[in-house]
Amino acid sequence: MASITGLGRLFVGSILVALATSLPELSANISAVLLDPPNPALALGDILGSNMVNMLIFGAVALFFGGKTVIDQISSSQIYLASLSIFMTIVVLIVAFINFSYSFFNIGLSSLIIIVFYVIGLRVTYSLKPQEEDEEDDSGISTMKAWTYFILISIGVIFSGYFLAYSVDNISHETGVASSTLGIIVSSLVTSMPEASSFIASVRLKAADLGVAGLFGSCVFNVTIIFYTDIFYSGNIVQQFENSHIIATITGLLLISLAGLTVFLKSRAKGLIINSTLFSIVLVYAVGIMLITT
Repeated sequence: MASITGLGRLFVGSILVALATSLPELSANISAVLLDPPNPALALGDILGSNMVNMLIFGAVALFFGGKTVIDQISSSQIYLASLSIFMTIVVLIVAFINFSYSFFNIGLSSLIIIVFYVIGLRVTYSLKPQEEDEEDDSGISTMKAWTYFILISIGVIFSGYFLAYSVDNISHETGVASSTLGIIVSSLVTSMPEASSFIASVRLKAADLGVAGLFGSCVFNVTIIFYTDIFYSGNIVQQFENSHIIATITGLLLISLAGLTVFLKSRAKGLIINSTLFSIVLVYAVGIMLITT
């Protein structure tokens, strides 16, 4: 689609791929707050944990397929999308600490702030990024067929995440493990599988740029799911932040920053530095999980 439509890999990856691969989080989180009783801790845990897993996927998959070899395929313009991911994560962290109690039409002020900054940030990002070179269309499929594949796959992804919230909620009740912890660790792993398969496929197609845009774009879109979930939640969902959610947000911020640093250093550092930064992503994720579970 990036080559057929001429939209470019950064746009298609950060908008279309990110949207499609984030649909499990969207459906699972809306389901979580529609449970009886609602489970906002699970919803927030899945969103914030998914961003952690996305960056784990970035580091682990890049290392597995050659480290710097994969990073060299990534356009420097991805740093703009990484910066937007960092910015949106900081916005979430700030509204979580301030904890606004105001709401409008059953939507919390914090959620509204998040969606407003998302729109502004996305607009600024695409106005600042350099123009991408036109890519040759060697896909052999028509525009209609490409869009049809995309829509059908997206529908399938929605169904894959629809019943996840119910399953994890039951696991929480049976095991006594906090819903927030299960959301960050278990639910996020499941809902992030589309991102993993998409990134692996893009690396094998020598189009890592598309996969990385999908990962960073998914981190940005996941944050906006707080707003969409709040529409269905009878209360202010941001007020349901727990300590584990704060730790997950800070860990996600560190992970996205390290991933962005890797992209920034790709033409400035040798393979050892790049691979060490990728390994540090895996290490920070592991430390974050340890802090969340203790």
